[in-house]
Amino acid sequence: MPISPLPESEAADKAAQTYDRLKDMLGADAVPEAFLTLGRAPALLGDFYMNFKKFVWKEGKLDRRTKLLVALSVALKEASGPWTEFYTGLLKEEGVTEEEITDVAALVATNATYNTFFKFRKLSGTDLFDGLPVGLRAHAFQATSFDEKTVELINTAISDLNACEPCVAGHVKKARALGLEPEAILEAIQVTAVVYSGVQFTKSAQA
Repeated sequence: MPISPLPESEAADKAAQTYDRLKDMLGADAVPEAFLTLGRAPALLGDFYMNFKKFVWKEGKLDRRTKLLVALSVALKEASGPWTEFYTGLLKEEGVTEEEITDVAALVATNATYNTFFKFRKLSGTDLFDGLPVGLRAHAFQATSFDEKTVELINTAISDLNACEPCVAGHVKKARALGLEPEAILEAIQVTAVVYSGVQFTKSAQA
């Protein structure tokens, strides 16, 4: 069910209004490509714009740079080219380097490794595997250019998307031990939810 992008020249009414608001918010001359498919569903585009503005763009307990790093991790995890390009562009404006972007990708991949393992332990319905060695390397969790708080926020977001209950619990516990407030952790998940919705629609549009 491919859904074609809605060019600015064809946008009307609510879609056109939201396009203008997006450009004003981002200080852009044109609507970023990732948003154009959303334009075909004006109500969804409007919701996404408001959620993006409130939970991703505006600073709260987390600064914009941190929120955008979480956003990029979601786009990378879902292999969404348009959204990965969009968030990478915003992060480069924030001074994030290619090395740091690669570090985000490495964290996403390492979470896939551990989430798969620990999710199996939970889903197996038995204690047969408790206490047996994990045996998987995960040096990427420590070998990044980010501080521990940022790493744990990304880990929590990706573990949530991967539905690994023990992983989410472990990362939340560590995040709290590092001094992150519950509101800050929740902000990372709000970012995750918003970004995932945009990615999901784009993937559906391309199916």
